[in-house]
Amino acid sequence: MAELIAGIFTASRYKRNQGKVARQATFFAILAAVAVGAWTMSSGATPEFGEYFVPAGLRDKISTAVVAKYVIPMIVLAIGAWAAFRVVNIPRFAEFLISVENEMGKVSWPSRGELFRASLVVLVVIFMLTAILFTYDFVLKAVIGWLLGVSG
Repeated sequence: MAELIAGIFTASRYKRNQGKVARQATFFAILAAVAVGAWTMSSGATPEFGEYFVPAGLRDKISTAVVAKYVIPMIVLAIGAWAAFRVVNIPRFAEFLISVENEMGKVSWPSRGELFRASLVVLVVIFMLTAILFTYDFVLKAVIGWLLGVSG
């Protein structure tokens, strides 16, 4: 926990040239989640929410609705962006992301043709299982209906 707290308040980047893709993807995923949260906060904001953040003496000069709808979500977004940047530079997490990117480089990716054939097999199997389950359901419903004397 001390490493996390110390890492949040520093501006240095840990091994900046290693694991760039994995770290950037993680950063943007965290930032997207924070942005959705800030947007949701903005769309559901009420003017009363802004009253908690605007001093009573300034309420005639500053609209509490503007503060609630724009200022607070922007502050949340800025803090979230900083936190996302810092999280991907915490040494233990950065080492994990560097390792992930190295392992992804070792993966044997299928060709376009292999991918198409494998996807086609999966789709055919799914449709076959759906047909089998539909048939089982239809037959069992008919048998149980016949045994209980219920139609339909």
